[in-house]
Amino acid sequence: MKKYIVLFSLIPLFSWAQYLLPNEETVFSFKTNNGKIMALVKDKKNEYIQYRFGSKDHVDMEFPKTRTKESWEQFTYSSYFRGGGKQNAGMDLNYLTFTKNNYKYHLFRTYSAEDESFSTGITVTDSKGKETVIAGVYKTIKGCMCNLDDTEVQKKDFGL
Repeated sequence: MKKYIVLFSLIPLFSWAQYLLPNEETVFSFKTNNGKIMALVKDKKNEYIQYRFGSKDHVDMEFPKTRTKESWEQFTYSSYFRGGGKQNAGMDLNYLTFTKNNYKYHLFRTYSAEDESFSTGITVTDSKGKETVIAGVYKTIKGCMCNLDDTEVQKKDFGL
């Protein structure tokens, strides 16, 4: 009986393991409003970066498929920070974009001091410009896209 209890208690570890391999660490992750998981992970030695999305039990999408040094070139990170609180319209904006099969994926985490609003999620844009927003649950965020500043990911000037 004890063997079965141990075996069943390990099942959740195996289903979560596909989002984070032993050689990886989470850069940024959150759960969506409908229970999906978004995980941006990287190799601990910065050999690659990878986006994963799906349910608790199954990764529906991995990008890029191969885990190589070239993966860093397939993502673009941009950020903007303005302090000063409400009186200065303070904000903290973080975005990561990549394209797969003519769909543009735009991960975001934002804060606005004016209305003290927080948001996170993924905007998916098809080749015709139609956008679908997958809202994330802000309280479930782990990590910070800001840690990409010190990596090989492409950086894009925010233009403000």
